[in-house]
Amino acid sequence: MVQSITLDTAKELIDAAERKAEEIDNPMVIAVTNSEGNLVAQRRMDGAWLASVSISRNKAYTSAALDMPTHELAEPSEPGNSLYGLQSTDEGRMVIFGGGYPLFDDEGNVVGAFGVSGGAVEQDMEVAEAGVDQWESIRGDAHVEASD
Repeated sequence: MVQSITLDTAKELIDAAERKAEEIDNPMVIAVTNSEGNLVAQRRMDGAWLASVSISRNKAYTSAALDMPTHELAEPSEPGNSLYGLQSTDEGRMVIFGGGYPLFDDEGNVVGAFGVSGGAVEQDMEVAEAGVDQWESIRGDAHVEASD
């Protein structure tokens, strides 16, 4: 049985990230996926780039698929390193720069993932981390549901 993030929780996480995006005055697209990388919720703030819709979703997908933040993929994906070419796999859905984070339950299992796009990589990461911080403050069995 796979545990996955609920829609209500996804909305709460997106709200937290949107507040951070407003604080830094940068419109973003914010996506939350389930444990399998399938979209649960996504929000495009007014003025956010159209390209960020798919980028944010793919950042979340990458984090869910590989159980790691996307910024940790940059160096291993450089020419000559073990994951070189990763970004061209999985129908181009793999993202190797910051803004994607897995969401873990108390046992260390991925229950969802977060992806943000719309600014410089550092801004994407800062906004995504606000959502992850919100997850850390509320996580627990009340915020995940079982799925087959």
